[in-house]
Amino acid sequence: MDIHPIRTEADYEAALKAVSALVEMDPASGTRERDELEILAILVEKFEAEHFPVAAPSPIEAIKFRMEQAGLSVSDVQPYIGDSNRVYEVLAGAR
Repeated sequence: MDIHPIRTEADYEAALKAVSALVEMDPASGTRERDELEILAILVEKFEAEHFPVAAPSPIEAIKFRMEQAGLSVSDVQPYIGDSNRVYEVLAGAR
């Protein structure tokens, strides 16, 4: 395979297809295919970081996300934040 820097969307799409095919193969460590997969993954990661950056969430968004993911209610987080009024203030961004 001809591995080169990912500079365009076309390069990116081709790299994703190659990565997908290599992942399907599940190459063993130390093989040429595994080396290609690792190199392509690094190139794809770099391209995505530059062209599709993901901003860090605000602390409030992070708390809300974690509460949703864990199925936590306001009463569940009271031991960490304070009484229910304080929790609501934090979640509303007032504190």
